[in-house]
Order: sequence, then C-alpha cells, then structure tokens
Amino acid sequence: MRWKNKNNPKKKKIDKLSVELGIDRTIAGLLVQRDIETFEQAKYFFRPSLNDLYNPYLMKDMDLAVQRIEKAIFQQENIMVYGDYDVDGTTSVALVYSYLITFYPHITTYIPDRYDEGYGISYKSIDFASDNDITLIIALDCGIKAIDKIAYANEKNISFIICDHHRPGDKIPNAIAVLDPKREDCNYPYDELCGCGIGFKLIQAIAEKKKQTIDDLIPYLDLVATAIAADIVPITGENRILASFGLDVINSKPRPGIKALIHNINRGALTITDVVFVIAPRINAAGRIKHGLYAVELLIENDFEKAQKYASDIEQFNLTRKDLDKSITIEALQQIKENKEEQNFTSVVFDPEWHKGVIGIVASRLIETYYRPTLVFTKSGDFLAASARSVKGFDIYDALEKSSSFIEQFGGHKYAAGLTLKPENYQKFKDLFEKVVKESIPKELLIPEIAIDADLFLSDITPKFNRIIKQFGPFGPKNMKPIFKATGLRDNGYGKKVGKEEEHLKLNIISGADQKTYNAIGFGLGKKFDEINNGKSFDAVFTIEENHWNGITSLQLNIKDLKS
Repeated sequence: MRWKNKNNPKKKKIDKLSVELGIDRTIAGLLVQRDIETFEQAKYFFRPSLNDLYNPYLMKDMDLAVQRIEKAIFQQENIMVYGDYDVDGTTSVALVYSYLITFYPHITTYIPDRYDEGYGISYKSIDFASDNDITLIIALDCGIKAIDKIAYANEKNISFIICDHHRPGDKIPNAIAVLDPKREDCNYPYDELCGCGIGFKLIQAIAEKKKQTIDDLIPYLDLVATAIAADIVPITGENRILASFGLDVINSKPRPGIKALIHNINRGALTITDVVFVIAPRINAAGRIKHGLYAVELLIENDFEKAQKYASDIEQFNLTRKDLDKSITIEALQQIKENKEEQNFTSVVFDPEWHKGVIGIVASRLIETYYRPTLVFTKSGDFLAASARSVKGFDIYDALEKSSSFIEQFGGHKYAAGLTLKPENYQKFKDLFEKVVKESIPKELLIPEIAIDADLFLSDITPKFNRIIKQFGPFGPKNMKPIFKATGLRDNGYGKKVGKEEEHLKLNIISGADQKTYNAIGFGLGKKFDEINNGKSFDAVFTIEENHWNGITSLQLNIKDLKS
C-alpha cells in the first residue's frame, strides 16, 4: 500500500475550532479536513436533523410526478412500482410501494428477471403492464437512458415517472416526469442521492400534499439507509442525514423483513459497515440467485413470522452465492495466470458458464489480488455481459465510453458499471480497453492507497476520544472512518497469526510513550508477521474499533497496514 498523509489544514483554523468546541486539536483537525470550520457547521455535522432536508419540489419535474400520481389515484388507475434487482432497486420499490399502499390499493410491484430481461426497464415489463391494464409505471433506480423503452410505452398509452440517479445520456427519455439530480437542467442542491433516495424525495413530496410531516416518513428510512450503504454513495449532505436516521430505525424499530435478516446477529448497534456486509449481501442474493421479487416481498412483509420464512430462503440464496463467487474467483485468477496477464493494466476475463449473478462480486475479488480496473464477462443470451469494477481514483465509466466502438450497451458509475457486447467483439474490446486504460491511468493508481487522517499517540486513545470519533458517523465515501498512524510500536511477544489459513494478525501492541498494551487485529496481514516478531519496531496505520465479545465492549486497533 501507498501511505499518503492527507493535506494538513491550516493551523489557525484548527486552533480556533478547538477552542470554540472545547475539543482537542486532533479532533479539530479531522473536522477541518471535512470542511467543517465553524461552530454552526459542526452543529450541522454532529446533530443531523430531518429539518435540514431540502424541499423535494426543488427537483426538476417533481411537481409533474406528483400531479400524475394524484391523477392516477383520482381515476383509479393501476400503478406499477418498478425497480432493478439490486439492493438500491429492491429497497426503492419496497419504499414507494409500502408508502402508496397505505392509502391506495391498486398497486403492484415489478422487478425484472436478471437473466431473462437484464438491467433496467424491459420491453417485457411494458407488455406485462399493457396486458394487465396498468397505465402508470414509477421506475426507480433505472430508466434515465431508456429512450426507446419509454417511446414504446407511450405507444401503448402507458405513462412513466422515472426516478434515477445515474448519469443521463445525450437525450432525456420522453416520460411524464424524469427525476434525476444529475440532469444538467436540474438545480436540486444535492446530486449524490441513490435511487432509493430519489424515491424518498418522491414520497416526501406526496406527503407534503397530504399534510403529513417528515416524522411520518421516519419508518421508511431503514430502507433508505440500506440503499445508501449498499450503493456506496457519499455519506455527505442529505445522504448523511437519511443514513443517520435510517440506522436509528434499523437499530430500534426495523420493518419485519430487516428485523428477520438481523435478529440472529449478536453484536451492538449496527453500523453502515454492518449494513454493507450483513444486510445488503442477503438482499442482493435474491436477485443474483433466484429473483429480486423475493427481496421485495421480504421488505414489504408486515408479519414477522412470514418475513422469517422469506429471510430463511434468502439466507440459502446467500450461501449459494458465497460458494459460487469463491469458485469463480479461483477460476478467474487461474485464467489471468494462464494467459500471462499478471502485468496487464486491466483484468478482463470470460467464461460462458460463470453465473451472471455473481460476476460483479468476482470483479471486486480480483481487484483484491490484481489492483487494476477489472471486467468479468459471462454468456447472456446471444451476447456477452460483464460487470466492471474500478480502483480508487480511476473513472471506469469514461474508459468504457472510450472503448464503446465494440460495446452494444453500457451504463453505471465512476467505479462500477455493466455492459454487453457481441461474442465476436470480445477480443477486440479487450485489447482496446487495455490500451485505453494503459494510456490514461496514472501508475500510482495501480497501487492501493491508504489515506492517513492524522498521526496519533496510542495514549491519546481514550473512551472519550472514541465517543467523539463515533459521532463522525455514519461513515462512508467522503466521510470515511478516520485512519491514524502511530510510530515506534512493538508487539509484547504474544502476537500471532490467526484464522484458518493464518491469514490474519492478532497483536498486543506496546507504545514507547506509555508502555501500556493495546489490543489489535490486522485482517489479511498474517504474511507480515515477521515484520513485528521478536520485538521489532514498526509503524502502523489503523482505525479505532469497538470489540464486542461475551457482553464486554473494549477498544481495539484495526490495523490496515504496517511497516517495519
């Protein structure tokens, strides 16, 4: 890893904030790094308030969307709530459906089949709507590029409201309303909402018309927080407010479906990280292995016993998913070696038998071994389909755009995308993509970077210090958990390699400053045992964690990297 110290903010700003808030300079420095320089900004940061959410009608077309929904209700039209099969899509559908169904019965849900229909709005879903007298479709987390599909729906007199957060293309679909803060002609103050966040703004706008308050919508925020966590959007602005209150709901009064997913977890209050690694993979597993509707049914179920049945099925899907992604990752790594592509600037692999539902996970796994932009292809009907994942700092969407002469279709974000191409174009695309990345990626981006927020003496780690750091949460992109560096450390002689394959380090660290012992865990650092053995001095970068064991909570260092 490359260790990189973040730019130190100006000393005067740190001193001023330290005095104003009555906090130590390390904490003040962390705040100034996050552009929090005044008492008022600190208050906004440490005390998120739903009253600070923006007026939903600031979003372009929101008035048109609400008017069309009101018209549909007045005319007793059938409404379909549509979303993709991933976490953001299924939570979005569950959110809007579970809100509308409280006062309007003629609603159904629709999740496209990952294998039969693929990503986004499908012609099959529009035909289904036409056959079932559905005249309004609310599409969530998709649709911003569905020009032809919306035109097809218009021919069948089916109206669309699109709620998306992906980058628009050159044209905006001819829908009744297109809610997307990333539209160039949309002046909404915050453009980093996920799909479920856009769905929440829609129900917030409807709620205003119904004279409901923001407090009436709090029960829906467990879904929004889950989507924010899973979709890896910045935890800033509105996202931070929604995630903060949503986590409170998850930990205090979650809907039966989420309660069923987490009721066997024996730990303290769940964090965003827990949502990412515990809740999200299980919701995702439904669409990966069976069908995304299983996840929606779980999330809209009001009976806990029924929700437990859905959760049990989804747990089995998740176990199958784990087995698949492990075996496919082994095969993909072998393919890279056999093709002698270890030194490439990209990882592009393909097997027609690989399960389409897990290739995105496999792409992320490959990056753990070969840190570079990665695409994993499999067969999908007459085409090849791929999931793309990138490394920090490199825009894979732009790279795909520059390689699009051999691509049939693609979409996504800076760090994650999906695409399809004709089988005969695979090698041509692979060669061009390698060329594009090789010519555009700075060499340093091919080495994982760890950004260090501050140097710290281990003696500074007190329960009070930890309590303040916890208040920086929820953590996520653009508000990551602070990473500290400490130097001149030693293990007390009881450090050891742990795990089935001795892949982790368990240490008892002594700091030269106070000779006190600090517990530490280093996941994936077992290979560095020799660097700390026999009393060798070393430096470490780490986060501060709470370890919950047998009802006892203690502080420990979660070591991200160490150097002798």
